[in-house]
Amino acid sequence: MNKIDHSAKKMAKKKSHPFWRWFWLTFLVVSLAYAWYSFYAPSNDIAWVNDITSTQDFTNNSSQNMLLFFTGKWCSPCQIMKREVFADKEVQSVINSQYTPVMIDIDSPNTKELVKFYKVGVTPTTIILDPQGNVFDYVVGKIGKKKFLEMLSDLDPK
Repeated sequence: MNKIDHSAKKMAKKKSHPFWRWFWLTFLVVSLAYAWYSFYAPSNDIAWVNDITSTQDFTNNSSQNMLLFFTGKWCSPCQIMKREVFADKEVQSVINSQYTPVMIDIDSPNTKELVKFYKVGVTPTTIILDPQGNVFDYVVGKIGKKKFLEMLSDLDPK
């Protein structure tokens, strides 16, 4: 019996091949880098309004068209859009000069009325409204910079 226990201990101490150590270490580093990249969103110079919680606030807030961006902290496509679209200087210039931008966190209890009113079930959702609150454009999902700028230029912001 003593010899069997010694053989079991010897097998338990046997090291794996170095390839597997490097494989799992590389896998871990790549996974962490991708996770960071997915949720990294640089700051931007868009003057986001965050305190609008009802549709009545829209007509009282501005005489410009409004850009509503429904997002969540956990939403990876939203973070990618913030990084690739909203961080762009051209996009920032168009939004700040012609729109009142509103970022709406769908997880906030204060925004449940807006989420229900606009039937937002997926993030990101981008909606453009006129000053009276009428919907001009409604896009569900991530939008690239080119399509986003086309969407903004298709509207007459005056």
